[in-house]
Amino acid sequence: MLTIGLTGNIASGKSTVSARLAEHGAVVLDSDAFARATLAPGTPGFERVLARFGDALRMSDGSLDRAALGRIVFADSAARRDLEAIVHPEVARLRKNGLAEAAAAGTAVAVCDVPLLFESGLHDQFDIVVLVHAPEDARLDRLIRQRGVAVDDARAMMAAQGDPDLKRAMADHVLVNDGSRDELIHKVDSLWSDLAPRAALG
Repeated sequence: MLTIGLTGNIASGKSTVSARLAEHGAVVLDSDAFARATLAPGTPGFERVLARFGDALRMSDGSLDRAALGRIVFADSAARRDLEAIVHPEVARLRKNGLAEAAAAGTAVAVCDVPLLFESGLHDQFDIVVLVHAPEDARLDRLIRQRGVAVDDARAMMAAQGDPDLKRAMADHVLVNDGSRDELIHKVDSLWSDLAPRAALG
């Protein structure tokens, strides 16, 4: 099984890339989805987050106020490290289990979507690392216009992640998302064609 670590700074276009890879037949393991499961109401992670950051993050429906938590951790590196210490071990366990299940099922290509791949030192755990890169102004615009994030919050989110230029130097493949969605899809298709021989795909 060929394993791909997919990463990219926030609003770079990873979701589009992972969705297209799934359409080609890859099994996609989404770290953000694992993190959401880790912090679901009633889980140990949920209770640990409330104990660390305050019960005010518990919303009226019992769920976690993720937007408020995000504002806290993106503005405070110590708080962010505390959150990562709660979430990352469980996400790693779920990812490991997912890879094992994919291998047992005879999957040819497994893609792990890991936003903090380089920051977490996980890039050596995959056969291939693919970075989705988009210009800073384009990412800022997407956060503000498409996701409704306030300007200051968007800038804080972007500043909290690693230098994209350093990531480009470390990645095996870089998909530059500086055009239309269709152009990005075409780049993903080309990447898949390049990977097919290595993954023994038909």
